[in-house]
Amino acid sequence: MNISLLIPVFDYDIIALVHIMKNAVGKVPEFYEIIIGDDGSSPEFHEKYLSLETTNVKVISSGKNIGRAAIRNKLALEAKGDFLLFIDADVMLPGTAEAYILKWLPYMSSSRVICGGTLYHESAPGDPDKLLRWKYGRWREQKNATERKKHPHAGFSTFNVMIERSVFSKIRFDEELKQYGHEDTLLGYQLKKAGINILHIDNGLLHEGLESNRDFLNKTKLGIENLSMLYDKVTDKKSFSDTVTLLRIYNRLRFFGLTRILAAIFIRYRDRMEIRLDSSNISLLLFGFYKMSMFCTYREIHIRKNILPVL
Repeated sequence: MNISLLIPVFDYDIIALVHIMKNAVGKVPEFYEIIIGDDGSSPEFHEKYLSLETTNVKVISSGKNIGRAAIRNKLALEAKGDFLLFIDADVMLPGTAEAYILKWLPYMSSSRVICGGTLYHESAPGDPDKLLRWKYGRWREQKNATERKKHPHAGFSTFNVMIERSVFSKIRFDEELKQYGHEDTLLGYQLKKAGINILHIDNGLLHEGLESNRDFLNKTKLGIENLSMLYDKVTDKKSFSDTVTLLRIYNRLRFFGLTRILAAIFIRYRDRMEIRLDSSNISLLLFGFYKMSMFCTYREIHIRKNILPVL
């Protein structure tokens, strides 16, 4: 069984990552190829990606930015491996590429979808403007396999995941999702509905590309907006909610009639919360409340007007 490593990228320097990964090609017979998916990057970055091409490294380009879901589907169509190993562009290996690839092999004969996990540096970033992203990542995203196995579909992430080609050919990313956020949540839900188990192992990659506090808040808004869209789109809302902690809490709040109160708090205090979150005195509890109250705001306006608000 062969592995195709697929790296979607947009205007990000992946030269070091690809060179390190290339070291495992040939050393691990199952490691077949590396395909870079340039999602409409600038000419400067596109030339850098093309310079990485060799016999086992290929670059495909979309010509324009088509979105995280569509570029991943395009990569999968180009891949020849039996298993598709998706990793984000802003990752780095904690060890050698050979050790990383070898760690997947024992599970490929018995599992069809395998998540490796996300890691963050133990020490805080030197730039305080990136503190929110690092704190949130350490708190919510860096979980060992034992923790993720408790809710395997809720712990699904495309940051570092291996999917059997035959599975992906039937359950692809939804290309209607153009903007950032929750395309992996939807795929995890689809895998659950299809009865496909997800195995979690400890084979994590370091998340290096930390956004600034303000950029992360903007991405959070896009993700919340996408989640609200998806919640209306899915047919089995209970099953979908089971894969998203935010939705489980929202449904409880709605049962007790508290969502309008949170929406009102968000509208009144949003600016104050964002100032606090874009500071050196960051509270993750406040960030959790900020996300929840923002989602309640989207849902209340959407329910009343049947449109998504612009926040």
